[in-house]
Amino acid sequence: MDKDNLKIAFFGSSIVSAYWNGAATYYRGIVKALSKMGHEVTFYEPDIYERQQHRDIEDPDYCRVVVYPEDKVTLRALLREASEADVIIKASGVGAFDEFLEYEVTQLKKDSNLIIFWDVDAPATLDRIEENTNDPFSDLIPKYDFVLTYGGGQPKLLMLMKETEPKNVFLFIMLWTQTLIFL
Repeated sequence: MDKDNLKIAFFGSSIVSAYWNGAATYYRGIVKALSKMGHEVTFYEPDIYERQQHRDIEDPDYCRVVVYPEDKVTLRALLREASEADVIIKASGVGAFDEFLEYEVTQLKKDSNLIIFWDVDAPATLDRIEENTNDPFSDLIPKYDFVLTYGGGQPKLLMLMKETEPKNVFLFIMLWTQTLIFL
């Protein structure tokens, strides 16, 4: 893996529209920074919630944007394309086929890539896991190389890590305290 020029596949809600999508600004900042560092990002976003009709920006020059229809056939083809990336990111709250993507992205793991879950709404994810002990996502967490998250507080994040018994290294970022926890 060439660390100076990574190919990154990013499945998120939308980078071109903040319409019903508070994560757009996070995505724009991180993806723009990755591009400035020399990495090549493809951002995959579903055509849902009229976001394309309410774009804030045109396709940015710092990433390739792929807008896909709300169907699994197209999404499977895009996952095959994404499988060639060095880093594959699945953000929480994509809004279409989230559970499908959570599972399928973990299936793209190779020795030569990293699989990341970026949690853009930690309180919702933590509630989801606590409220439904049979949620399949709980079993998927250890399959990700990294989980990036914030919020919920250190006790909640430590509880999550203990309950899931991660087999890989997880990085939890808590922005509100500017604290990094490595386990």
